[in-house]
Amino acid sequence: MTVLNFVLNIIAQIIRKISSFVSKELLFMSSKNSQLSALIETALVAALAMALSYIPDFASWFTPSFGAIPLVLFALRRGTKYGVLAGLIWGLLHFILGKVWYLALSQVLIEYIVAFVSMGLAGIFTVPFQNALAKDNKGRALFYATGGAILAVFVRYFWHFVAGFIFWGSYAPKGMSPYWYSFTVNGTAGLLTLIFVILALAIIIPTQGKLFLVKR
Repeated sequence: MTVLNFVLNIIAQIIRKISSFVSKELLFMSSKNSQLSALIETALVAALAMALSYIPDFASWFTPSFGAIPLVLFALRRGTKYGVLAGLIWGLLHFILGKVWYLALSQVLIEYIVAFVSMGLAGIFTVPFQNALAKDNKGRALFYATGGAILAVFVRYFWHFVAGFIFWGSYAPKGMSPYWYSFTVNGTAGLLTLIFVILALAIIIPTQGKLFLVKR
């Protein structure tokens, strides 16, 4: 847990440094600083999520998506619009960097566009989450953040599940239903991803709560 705590706090510090750096660089540029700052943060967080995608798979298809951690943190910080955009950029980076499993055009659109965009849905909980943080009610803030994480991860892996039984069903072990195969693989990966994201929130919110409060 100590190592995990260290890694998650490093991720939080990176996001904080990104925000601080962008804000300072844009301080004297224009009245549109806030929007431009958010867009630059979006791109940098998507790049961080992509970098975390290169953590070696330790359980093949069942490996959790570590890039989901900064995406959920960012969506809770900036809201749905920028969270969805960060998810889109993260998905597109898979194409640019050649990290795509391709079976059909519709399959990659579902798994690398629709699914990754879904991570931004955590931002639906941004307002109540940030209101709770502003009142220093970290228990309620964690409750809303967890709700955002559950929504985002569930929707993302629902789309992976759909793509799984439609396109990957032929890879199921003999005698196993494509639906059960997809549910087992994506359900396990989704559950592990959710556990890591919630652990991250439970560690970061009490110690780095100000990370999520954006100066408007």
